[in-house]
Amino acid sequence: MSYHDILNIIIFNRNSIIKITAIGIFLIFLILIFVYPVTYKSTVTVLPPEKNNEMTGISSLIGSQDFSNLLSAGTGSANSQLYQQILESRTASVFVVKKLNLTNYFNTNNVYRAAGQLEKHISVEVTKEGIIKFTSELSTPFFPIFANKDTVRNLTARISNSFIEGLDKINQNKLSSKAKKARIYIEGQIQKTKEVLDSVENKLMEFQKTNKAVSLPEQVNAAIDAAAKLKAEIMKTEVELGLLEPNLRKDNRSLLALKNKLNNLQEQYNKMEMGSQDYLVAFKEVPELGRVLANLLREVKIQNEVYTMLQQQYYKEKIQENKDLPTVEILDEAIPPLTSSSPRIIFATVMGGVFVFLCSSLIIIVKDRQFYLIKNKNNKKEENV
Repeated sequence: MSYHDILNIIIFNRNSIIKITAIGIFLIFLILIFVYPVTYKSTVTVLPPEKNNEMTGISSLIGSQDFSNLLSAGTGSANSQLYQQILESRTASVFVVKKLNLTNYFNTNNVYRAAGQLEKHISVEVTKEGIIKFTSELSTPFFPIFANKDTVRNLTARISNSFIEGLDKINQNKLSSKAKKARIYIEGQIQKTKEVLDSVENKLMEFQKTNKAVSLPEQVNAAIDAAAKLKAEIMKTEVELGLLEPNLRKDNRSLLALKNKLNNLQEQYNKMEMGSQDYLVAFKEVPELGRVLANLLREVKIQNEVYTMLQQQYYKEKIQENKDLPTVEILDEAIPPLTSSSPRIIFATVMGGVFVFLCSSLIIIVKDRQFYLIKNKNNKKEENV
């Protein structure tokens, strides 16, 4: 059968095809209006997390200020992708299910099943600028004319906003947890330093009583102050390493940089101990009695410097652990959608009409072809007879 024959069949049967297509379009239109579920979407937009948010000393090295800093890349886009993973996590979905009591909506008594169903109704997009667009979509049941559309619209917006609230809560919990770990670690270091400080102060006091408080020249005092500051910096670096090592890989840049810094500081301190032309006086060159006093005074100053530094860090971590400030900045809050996202009635009706037209034309062509073949077969039989 040629294209010319097919075209003739369609033209010959055009009235039937048009009737079938019209009826099909009408039925599709009615189904879309009265039967097919209506879907609503609501989007909330979140600004990318900042890279340097109020870094709090030692805690900033392990990301305890902001959960997004756990990523080694440290870029805004990477941090946004971490937020995306949190939003898509089961933890976030469970938070929203419990907050909005969605177990009834999904017809289940199990929170985790409801969370699994909810995950199918959300989507997260991260733009190249790092902005996060979170969208939730819900549909009415079949026969939407009998459903409360306003309830679905409002619930869609509440789900989107609740996910961002969940993101903030999760971020705060992780942030607080890391600050707590840092605080506990520093608390232990403070206790050790306090014990050493008390011991050294007692030794100094006993020495001064025994030797009638030997004084030191200004040159030695200056060297003691410099050594104390240098030793305090070494101790601070060691504490930072103690916090970093359990959380980072051995080849991490921050970890390697700290180790290199510690080696350099230790070299400088050794030069001061042994004597070097970079320093005015070496402790080994101080007269014996003065050297013992210098060492005791230096140790007291060192432990005081370390103790002061640790106390500052301790209270910073304690504040970080207990503060309850938002960690997520919302650009556009989700609002109940004004129009439905689907079905697209006009588009779907037109496409449905095209489909009905093609199907009806195909059926008629197949029938006419069969009729044509049977007719030819009968004609051949008559000719043979």
